[in-house]
Amino acid sequence: MAISISERTRLLYHLAFLDFIDAQYTMPFIPCPYLKSQVELTDERRQHILDKHPDLLPDYLDRITKTVADPDEVRRDRRFPMTRILSRWYDDLKHGKHVAVVIVTDSGEPRRHWLVTAYLCRRVRQGVTEWKRS
Repeated sequence: MAISISERTRLLYHLAFLDFIDAQYTMPFIPCPYLKSQVELTDERRQHILDKHPDLLPDYLDRITKTVADPDEVRRDRRFPMTRILSRWYDDLKHGKHVAVVIVTDSGEPRRHWLVTAYLCRRVRQGVTEWKRS
């Protein structure tokens, strides 16, 4: 899937800490200190967020990266224990909203953490709290 030059430039601008750029397409890895690793955001998952959550992308890509890098809360999904929901509250985002970022960790070695989706919400209800900023 090729992306336009202007779209690629916008991604590079918003992802200040972009780790990797392939010559054919953009596949950013977002640093996640909580997971002590990088989280992969593929073109396919970015497109999913654009299609299903247009209130979040492309305007708030920087909020996704900030949420992954410095969440307020981390929750573990009850049904899928290898899935975490990282969230962060933004007062200035649509009159106050959480950005929730869903990350799956593959069980193989080396571990792969990949961003499945991201969305806006008033309250994060899914999962059990694993960690919360004090």
